[in-house]
Amino acid sequence: MSQFKVKVLSFEQIHELPGSWEKSDLINLLNAMDYDNPGEIKDAELKEMCMMSLTDFEPEEAAKIVLDYTIADRLTEGQINNLSHEILSEKLWEEYPELHLHPDLFRSTQLLYDAFNGKFPRAEAVRFSIEVEGDVSIFEENPEAPIVRILAAGMSDRSLIHRLFSDQLAGEKFEEAKDILWQLNVVSKSANAVTFDIVSSTYWLEEIKYADSFEAESHADAAAEEDAEK
Repeated sequence: MSQFKVKVLSFEQIHELPGSWEKSDLINLLNAMDYDNPGEIKDAELKEMCMMSLTDFEPEEAAKIVLDYTIADRLTEGQINNLSHEILSEKLWEEYPELHLHPDLFRSTQLLYDAFNGKFPRAEAVRFSIEVEGDVSIFEENPEAPIVRILAAGMSDRSLIHRLFSDQLAGEKFEEAKDILWQLNVVSKSANAVTFDIVSSTYWLEEIKYADSFEAESHADAAAEEDAEK
């Protein structure tokens, strides 16, 4: 168990995941809608053209097209058909039981929300940066588990993380941590401190906005510790 000092340096709510709809994504989606020569569209106009093309379809049909692109290889046709209806009213990026699909369900909903002027739920996520002082070697491999344990220390015992993952927080395995942290990037690093930029669901980590600075205990997952010793 290692001791850390933590500062929350910034916090914001976001409605679009960084890098979620790149040029290649938009061109592929236009191709899926049989748009002629999408590669000839100016970069600045690609997203707008993609959203206009989606509105040529009924909302459920448009949802099916987007979901077929973002998650088709991971779900059955029947499951995607169900989701194309559920996505109209449900926050699937929070409620769907398969956590690893949440970021793609988020970006799917976000694009559909923008295209259809709010007929879909508004997607909300959080982006924040933290500075962590202590034994930073704990983050060398599989950093997500020790980071989520640190973040949990800055939130109340009533938070979802504590209520749903109390065993994982205290135990040797926290495989869900990689799905809780949608994006994790190192901003800066020194011998005893590291600053992370983190994107996650409001559902999981909004409460960290109430933290300013705090102390935390954390540990790496057992497998990560064993790998580091080899």
